[in-house]
Amino acid sequence: MIVKMLHLDLVCLAAEKEKTLTQLRDLGAVHLDLSSAQGATVAAAKGAAADAEKAVRLILKARGKDKGLNIHERSVADILAIDADRETLKAAKDELERTIRTYEPYGDFDTELAERLLKDVEGLRDVVPLPEKLPPMSLSKMREKLDRIESRIIIDVAKLAGSDEKAILKKYPALADKIAFEEAKELVGEQGELAYVSGWIPEPARGKFAAAVHENGWGALLREPADGEIPPTLIDPPKLFRPVTALFSGLGIAPAYTESDVSVPFFCYFTIFFAMLVGDGGYGALILALTIFGWFKTRNQRTLVAKSWLTLLTVFSSATVLWGLLSNTWFGAGIPWCADWPTVKWLADPSYKNMMLLCFTIGVSHLMIARIWTGITIINDRRCLAQFGWAGVVLFMYLVTNSIVGIFSGIPTWAFWMFGVSLVLVFGFTLKGDELKTRGVELGMLPLNIMSALGDVISYVRLFAVGLASVKVAENFNDMALSIFNCTDMVWLKPVTAIGMILVLLIGHGLNFAMAGLSILVHAVRLNTLEFSNHKGVTWAGYAFSPFRKTST
Repeated sequence: MIVKMLHLDLVCLAAEKEKTLTQLRDLGAVHLDLSSAQGATVAAAKGAAADAEKAVRLILKARGKDKGLNIHERSVADILAIDADRETLKAAKDELERTIRTYEPYGDFDTELAERLLKDVEGLRDVVPLPEKLPPMSLSKMREKLDRIESRIIIDVAKLAGSDEKAILKKYPALADKIAFEEAKELVGEQGELAYVSGWIPEPARGKFAAAVHENGWGALLREPADGEIPPTLIDPPKLFRPVTALFSGLGIAPAYTESDVSVPFFCYFTIFFAMLVGDGGYGALILALTIFGWFKTRNQRTLVAKSWLTLLTVFSSATVLWGLLSNTWFGAGIPWCADWPTVKWLADPSYKNMMLLCFTIGVSHLMIARIWTGITIINDRRCLAQFGWAGVVLFMYLVTNSIVGIFSGIPTWAFWMFGVSLVLVFGFTLKGDELKTRGVELGMLPLNIMSALGDVISYVRLFAVGLASVKVAENFNDMALSIFNCTDMVWLKPVTAIGMILVLLIGHGLNFAMAGLSILVHAVRLNTLEFSNHKGVTWAGYAFSPFRKTST
């Protein structure tokens, strides 16, 4: 569900502004709009965080792949000073190298002697091809100076490589908290001896906040959102489906406050889409193995976000392995003893009609859930009949789609009656009587929307097309690798062809694996956030609830 939000207006003594913000941060239940703060103190705090990030990048770049270095803890200022010195030395080195290249043709000579000769002997430049301007020192001294500069650069690089980036990273959350605190300070207005700030608080946190108000002597007003106000969205799905909130956060999406929480169907169908788009149980097993390693690696320092992502990947990869069992696809090949399984035979239909039927069936169930769910939520409003009518339209388009591609031999008579009743419900109950004058034009768009429902159902065929493409690409790379291995019968060349075969398999399956990940981002997300959401009425126009709280703990 989407948690109910209350608008907060809080008043405190201006002298206790910072103390009040500290207590609000410790409370961790108030959402403040920190994005509008752009003052000097905020810029300084952000600059400190940027310097810390730069220092870590400098350390890692200088260290490269070197291991076993003696690590020393240095401050960010020291690291940036070392880098500044290195940059100055590099500029001096470049200038000196240009000077050396300029005077190398003239050989090594004493510049002081040359200067005296030019003064004492008139017209010497006409006889000896000397440069127009003499160097600051002899060539040999310039090379010695260049060696000293290069040595100092090496020392600076060694200092950077031997610095402790982990010590800086440990302090970074505190820097982020400093930024948020300075942003919050800018939001606090002052009027005489009083200070005030506004924000949002979830209804379940009302009791805890009231206790804080009583304890600290604040003045507070909690009220329902007014017209035109847009509260943040806090999703609280059932515990089993809670990890999907990490996916929403990763995608940067949130339903609007007045819309529905679709986390349960999103999670369920995204899992199906993930498995079918990857399309290969071998890839699923690889993801599962990496996820298990992730569980093991983070066992002592696992954050809630990391746990959510690991849970998601465990479910998605397990579903992909299950799809591999049902379709007998493992790295583009099949296991012989699975070839006679009923599901394998059914999915391996040479005409691909069964696979398309499965995709269209998944699609119609997805879209009908959206419409029926919406109808149930407004069951006391006669417009619910329009939603049930849309469910009938979607079902009819499913039958039409299967008839078009030859899966069904035709459309049954009852379907036309159902479609007629559905159209009556859609046109008759989409708008209330008093809305016809202001929104009547929407009825004119209904024929186009009804036809687009056909496209929405057909759109789910991408699950079959992309998954099949992934399998075929894997099969072709397997064939290519085998042809390389079998390209010669000479025994002494077999090790070479074996290496070639392995390289083709690694590169081919690596590219295919990467493309599978891209297809998930494109197609699995689209089917949930576009096709399904259009029928459910979810615009994803909201912004996530982000309480003002410490992250460094």
